[in-house]
Amino acid sequence: MNKVMLIGRWTREPELKFTAGTGTAVCTGMLAVDRKTANKDGKYEADFIPIVIWGKIAETVATYSGKGKLIGIAGRIQTRNYDAKDGSKRYVTEVVAEEVQILEWVKNNQDKPSIDMTMIDDEDIPF
Repeated sequence: MNKVMLIGRWTREPELKFTAGTGTAVCTGMLAVDRKTANKDGKYEADFIPIVIWGKIAETVATYSGKGKLIGIAGRIQTRNYDAKDGSKRYVTEVVAEEVQILEWVKNNQDKPSIDMTMIDDEDIPF
């Protein structure tokens, strides 16, 4: 079984792109998830987890959520590797969202910067 449930805050604006071949939306970002217990100094730490969201929900998240906003993600851990442009092998572990709950919405989209609608080539996606 491969199931992950996270509640955290975006560390930066979620990035929305579309694949060139199919036009499928993909939203990526980093989620800061607080740890439940304090460290030996009494401070709470966070883990920073890369998130990938596909399809229509990716567009919704990019439009109505943003940096610092609370979001809930349920999905699966995915590991993959690819050859970087410099020839080195890269390894990635990320959470692919299957369900998303926006817990803090961007108000009237006023505090949200414009969305980068960059098209990416399907061949450039390393998975």
